[in-house]
Amino acid sequence: MGSPDVVSSGRLAGEPARRLSAASPRHGEKVIRGLLILCAALSIATTTGIMISLVGPSIGFFREVSAIDFLFGTEWSPVIQPPSFGVLPLVVGTLSVTLWGLIFAVPIGLAAAIYLSEYAHPRVRSILKPTLEVLAGIPTVALGFFAFSFVTPLLQDLWPGFLGDGPNIFNALSAGLVIGLMIVPIIASISEDAMSAVPAGLREGAAALGASRMRVALRVVFPAALSGIVASIVLGISRAIGETMIVLMAAGATPNMTFNPVESILAMTAFIGVTATGDIATGTIEYDTIFAVGLLLFVMTLVMNLISIRLVRKYREVYE
Repeated sequence: MGSPDVVSSGRLAGEPARRLSAASPRHGEKVIRGLLILCAALSIATTTGIMISLVGPSIGFFREVSAIDFLFGTEWSPVIQPPSFGVLPLVVGTLSVTLWGLIFAVPIGLAAAIYLSEYAHPRVRSILKPTLEVLAGIPTVALGFFAFSFVTPLLQDLWPGFLGDGPNIFNALSAGLVIGLMIVPIIASISEDAMSAVPAGLREGAAALGASRMRVALRVVFPAALSGIVASIVLGISRAIGETMIVLMAAGATPNMTFNPVESILAMTAFIGVTATGDIATGTIEYDTIFAVGLLLFVMTLVMNLISIRLVRKYREVYE
């Protein structure tokens, strides 16, 4: 039996009730909350401003060029008479370098994430992970020069003869490989964070059943962290689609509608980068193509992000 002077709530009889709220207003928390709201509003306003800046000139472009011809045309020569505005070769070129980049980055990024999460000693992880993330901070113009001056000659020297002619001086393969190198830290870091967040009880339970460390990593941890892994890959895809300098310097500016990695291609971002700094007069249909291609690129990236959100929600695991 407890003392009669103690009530069930845990306070002494006659003692005034304690308030959970602060006695005085915490102005610092209100300031922080206001700053967070301001940052969220700023991001929304920035996205809205980008949409407005792209939609206006794009409407003028589509008044003169059919949207069907633009989206499904296979000839792209907006500055050559007679002009042709089929954007499909640019879309194929963008997807080509993204594809080769993912083929390189996804296996390496996931392997690095599994090693850092399941095998590396904490001291080793504390050194390797920041070192890996440094790659994400390398300027893309430096990576583009690296692709053109080192990767392309290396591919030309090592290209096996039975596969036909080697890569051209500008080609999608070298640009894709370096883009893959650029997005490896994104995939590895986010995937490792997702794997490290998996409860240790799942690992211990699988190990108690006799599973090897590799089986635990691939059959238990990997599926449990699938939502974060999918998000990292989709984020890497969005980053690869929007890359400009690497494809501009290494992939060339030839609008070939091909997935052949040894051919030169023209990506959407490369076209925008070249045309926006050229001598095309503003207000012309040729100049408005920049905004039409930019709007299409924006929509493609938005669709990728929506797919990412849906996949993350579908495969999310909730632990208590």
